[in-house]
This record gives sequence, C-alpha cells and structure tokens, in this order.
Amino acid sequence: MVNYLSSELDLLFYALSNPTRRGIVNMLNKGTCTIGELAEPFHMSLAAISKHVKILEDAKLLIRKKSGRIHECAINPEAMKTVEEYVQFYTQFWTNQLDAFVDDLEVEVESKSKPEPKPKSKPRRK
Repeated sequence: MVNYLSSELDLLFYALSNPTRRGIVNMLNKGTCTIGELAEPFHMSLAAISKHVKILEDAKLLIRKKSGRIHECAINPEAMKTVEEYVQFYTQFWTNQLDAFVDDLEVEVESKSKPEPKPKSKPRRK
C-alpha cells in the first residue's frame, strides 16, 4: 500500500470535502489569488474565506505569502500529487480485483453452459 501518514491524508481529504475549498483549489489552479479575489465568487466575508484558506493551508494544499496587508495564495502541487498517488493506488487495486472477479465469473458461466454428458443407461434385463 502507499505509505502515507493517516493524519496527512485525513487533512487532505477533509480539506477537499468542502465545495467552497474545492472551488478555491480550482481558482488557484489558474494562478495566484489574493484572499479578496478568492472571496468574490463565493460572496463570503474575508474572515469566512480566510477560515477555508487556513484549512487548505494546514493540509498543505496551498501556500500563503504575506506582502504587507496583502495575502497571496498559490496552489501547492506536491500536496495534489499525494492525493493523486493515493487515488491511483486504489484505482489500480480495485481494477485488479474487478478483473479477477470478471475472470472467475466467465469461467463459471462457461462451465455451466457446457452440456453435461448423459449417464450411460444400463441394459435392461428380461
């Protein structure tokens, strides 16, 4: 199995479980944004969006840089690679499991579709 600390994955998936935070990640995929720019499409206060940014930052999904009073956020591609590797591992695992299941079903269907030979009848005695 992929060797990740459970707490790291828990933070990543918790951060991505919220639609607002996924929206923020999508915005940051297009480039760096300020907190104000992130708040605009969600019609949220700066305090509310900052809470979401903090969760994404704790999960290491984004990097925040302070320049005076301006906070700029950028995506952290390394964290997204962690998510991708985790999902890829289980995608491969379940693909292999399902392929083996299909193979077993095909063998069973083939064995049931073959007509069974009739038993030889014993000659009757008179």
